[in-house]
Amino acid sequence: MDAAIGKDDKTTGWRGSREVWLQAAREAFLESGIDAVKIQPLATRLSLSRTSFYWFFQDRAALLDALLADWEETNTGSIVAATEEYAETITEGVLNLISIFLDGGAFETRLDLAVRGWAHQSDTVAARVHAADAARLAAIGGMYTRFGYPPSEADVRARTVYLTQIGYISMQVQEDMSERLTRIPDYVMTFAGKRPNEREMARFLARHTRS
Repeated sequence: MDAAIGKDDKTTGWRGSREVWLQAAREAFLESGIDAVKIQPLATRLSLSRTSFYWFFQDRAALLDALLADWEETNTGSIVAATEEYAETITEGVLNLISIFLDGGAFETRLDLAVRGWAHQSDTVAARVHAADAARLAAIGGMYTRFGYPPSEADVRARTVYLTQIGYISMQVQEDMSERLTRIPDYVMTFAGKRPNEREMARFLARHTRS
């Protein structure tokens, strides 16, 4: 929903929706940090009355909790889904996982970086981040064990692939897409101990290159 809501909506009874308020909160959070996620500024942003907010959230704390839940569903959820996506080989599974971190993938890197910054200000948020990291690592490790890797090796390989991706995000690496794609076979070799075959790479590249 576009944030530019007509002023007449204040008098015609339109109060937005839970999704509209949450999206506005997310945009403010990504643009200016968690201190920008406040009820009156969001109401102004949406051209809605402050009281409209309370039809959907009890208070600001409830909105912040919803913002965290949205982050968990979006980013932790996308990792879990990628590890469970159909794959005939571990190399194909790793390619499925790498895909979500590339441009246009389901994992939202800016959102993850913003939440990690927020965690430095809040022990509660830090605990949610630690729990999310543990869930993500467990999902990735589970993918490796399904392909026959022993638990200790699966754990280390999961950490290698995940911490590499989080490092890309935390360092805000600016890398040309074509350059990054040329490195993918070697990344897979590092992460899985095997190289993807030509058919797997062709399917992967078809996802991420334009005709």
